[in-house]
Amino acid sequence: MCGIVGYTGSRAAMPIILEGLKRLEYRGYDSAGITTVSGTSAHSIKSAGKLRELERLLAKQHLPGSSGIGHTRWATHGKPTTENAHPHHSGSIALVHNGIIENYQQLKKSLQEKGYVFTSQTDTEVITHLVHSYYQGDLVKATEYAIQQLHGAYSLLVADSNTPGTLVCVKHQSPLVLGLGADENFIASDIPAILSQTREFIFLEDGDIAVVTPKKYHILAAGQEVDRLVKTICWSPSAAEKDGYKHFMLKEIHEQPRAVRDTLRGKFIEGKVVLSDLQLQLSEISDIRRITLVACGTSWHAAMVGKYYLEKYSRIPTEVDIASEYRYRHKIIDRHTLVIPVSQSGETADTLAALKEAKIMGAKVLSICNVLDSSIPRESHGVLYTSAGPEIGVASTKAFTTQLAALYLMALYLAQERSQLTTEQIAGKVVDLEAIPAAMESVLQDGERYARFAERYHNYSDFLFLGRSYNFPIALEGALKLKEISYIHAEGYASGEMKHGPIALIDENMPVVVIATPSEVHEKIVANMEEVLARRGRVIAISTDTTATEAVADTFIVPEVPEELSPLVNAIPMQFIAYYISDFKGCDVDQPRNLAKSVTVE
Repeated sequence: MCGIVGYTGSRAAMPIILEGLKRLEYRGYDSAGITTVSGTSAHSIKSAGKLRELERLLAKQHLPGSSGIGHTRWATHGKPTTENAHPHHSGSIALVHNGIIENYQQLKKSLQEKGYVFTSQTDTEVITHLVHSYYQGDLVKATEYAIQQLHGAYSLLVADSNTPGTLVCVKHQSPLVLGLGADENFIASDIPAILSQTREFIFLEDGDIAVVTPKKYHILAAGQEVDRLVKTICWSPSAAEKDGYKHFMLKEIHEQPRAVRDTLRGKFIEGKVVLSDLQLQLSEISDIRRITLVACGTSWHAAMVGKYYLEKYSRIPTEVDIASEYRYRHKIIDRHTLVIPVSQSGETADTLAALKEAKIMGAKVLSICNVLDSSIPRESHGVLYTSAGPEIGVASTKAFTTQLAALYLMALYLAQERSQLTTEQIAGKVVDLEAIPAAMESVLQDGERYARFAERYHNYSDFLFLGRSYNFPIALEGALKLKEISYIHAEGYASGEMKHGPIALIDENMPVVVIATPSEVHEKIVANMEEVLARRGRVIAISTDTTATEAVADTFIVPEVPEELSPLVNAIPMQFIAYYISDFKGCDVDQPRNLAKSVTVE
């Protein structure tokens, strides 16, 4: 999320920074800005909208100077406006930021008491004023003192017009690289931004503070100067945009642990689930008698899992509707109904139309969305944003798993506010949820086994996916992914429904993917697998061990997690199966035929 570029050298900084931002626009595209330093003066231009809007302004007004910083934004705090665009300024300090500062409200209040005036709604402006508050002529010291106050994930790039040519950058749980040149140096949040300028890179580590000038750099860690390995990168520019992954989809599969961590960040404070953007009063929460989730495609599958969460923990009757069906049926809605639209893009036409109808009929509307200030959040009474960041591949991966995490958080929040769970129970659930990214990372290490699987299975024309309870929607999602990107016919079913029709299709030419991780109905799922094997079907099991049943063709092992959280882990094998089969067949993984990333028409 968000793109950062910095340059210091002897050439004009502005064109280099702008070109770097163009190469990072996939990381953020709702606003952008550049600040350069010439002499002891700072020059800045910012613009809302895509980068071409900034480029249009720069064509009319050149920014002088041979050092500077730039940013392209994926909004998290504050709408995508010029005022909220980076860089932010405080006195001689200019700063850009990628990440989320969890305690920015407390810091903002303290700075306001000291007389600082805020002109944006961002957490980034807080950091800028904080650095300035410690500044006494030494930018490095001021930055060191400031970051000691920050809670969250961030990478920072700071310039000071009093010290032209010097840039200070900080990495903490958010990517930042240093590019080395001859009498010039570069900083960026991703390699592609500066790969055309240099092939020599230093990958900064968490806690590093780098002080960069045209001719040299030094890196501090815990106050001590340290050496970091210089690596030569031989990627092509197009591969670099994917961080070396073959496709954006594969890159985004691997980004899921980070995306889930970011979605959870700052949501559990002092023993409570805090979802301030929902804007729900306790009286309104107590007044809810029924919940309806509306969504399309992959988001519908997330909503189906959300139904299990909401009913189990909030104890409110919950139904799930496909948005295109919901908008045309005769609905029963009143002021006691909570409607939750779920959308990755925030622009899905059917979901937006369903939302508007629900509002007219008196429902309270709280949306789950990945894109700040998109149409669905704007039309909603409140919103819970996921933090997946830009998703380029048409087939959704990280947007899906962050929706699952968000729905779990919402269920815990409603249970908390309705006193359905104790503080201790909530804390235990949050601990389990926060452990999920590590479990996801262990599954991601097994990608090569899925690649070998694809060699054996890519010629099959039909697949069946089976799951129960929380993992029935994951079976549906697995089938959808395979259809979307490999063009193989696939169906997802609840395991218990197999005898009510699909079993007629079972033979040696029907691979059956069964989600068989531990659950309350595990023995029944094993029985379903035996039924498939008895009819010469080929079973591919997703399991926590290899002993679920004999004669299974393939078993993919995943770590054991609480049953209700297993969809977040089990989604990854579904994505890998689809991805590697599609890739082996030579399909266009990122842009499958006939599909669009955001369906904005009916």
